[in-house]
Amino acid sequence: MADLQKAEFAVRPPVEALSSRDRRIILACLGAVILLAWAYLVHLDRQMSAAMEHAAMMSDMAMPWTAADVLFTFGMWVVMMVAMMAAPAASVLLLFARAQASRGANVVPLTGSFALGYGLVWTGFSSCAVIAQWALHSAAVLSQGMAASSPLLAGAILCVAGAYQFTPLKSVCLAHCRSPLGFLLARWRDGKFGALEMGVRHGLYCLGCCWALMAILFAVGVMNLLWVAALSLLVLIEKVAPAGTTVARVAGALIIGAGLLALFGPR
Repeated sequence: MADLQKAEFAVRPPVEALSSRDRRIILACLGAVILLAWAYLVHLDRQMSAAMEHAAMMSDMAMPWTAADVLFTFGMWVVMMVAMMAAPAASVLLLFARAQASRGANVVPLTGSFALGYGLVWTGFSSCAVIAQWALHSAAVLSQGMAASSPLLAGAILCVAGAYQFTPLKSVCLAHCRSPLGFLLARWRDGKFGALEMGVRHGLYCLGCCWALMAILFAVGVMNLLWVAALSLLVLIEKVAPAGTTVARVAGALIIGAGLLALFGPR
């Protein structure tokens, strides 16, 4: 079966199969999702800035979280992951769409199922991020800006995130993200549920590539939009630029350097 699927790809190259209409629909949906996510983050940032000023006056930043706080933080992380990861996922979504078009399938719904699989993975990560933020808040080691209040904690987070850039797991996951055709050939599944499964599987590679970079937000500020934008750009460059692998390692070295400076620099 795998050999037959590879032969189909060879006979009908997926790169040439996607119609301009389907391509426009997919890119328009991606663009709309990205714009809406960033618009919400900007709106939320303004609201939270005002709320933090009020909290500073009331000295209530250390209050325990309620169920509403947990749900709000979860929604914030989900939207933030959409804003950060949708653009880097565009290349694999288009390649998947081209492959479906080459097989005569209904491209847009199947690509939507693939994207949903991606979203499920990053939603799961968002749940873990909420638990981590909850624990840090309970330990009173987050500032009003939701950044590590201790230089030692911030430095440790940065050093771990930077070191991960040099690990074999990072390299393997980044290779799958940069060259997803091999994944599509080896893991192809038909139908909407097959597309969903493929999205989850490739989303796990994406998570393995980027989770440590997302953790940097705990060091610099969970809702620091400048850092959110910078990390989004770094992820995009790693995945699509010709020198993406080199950029990942250079970024790792710089992140480690920033972590060491936080750990051992002047107070």
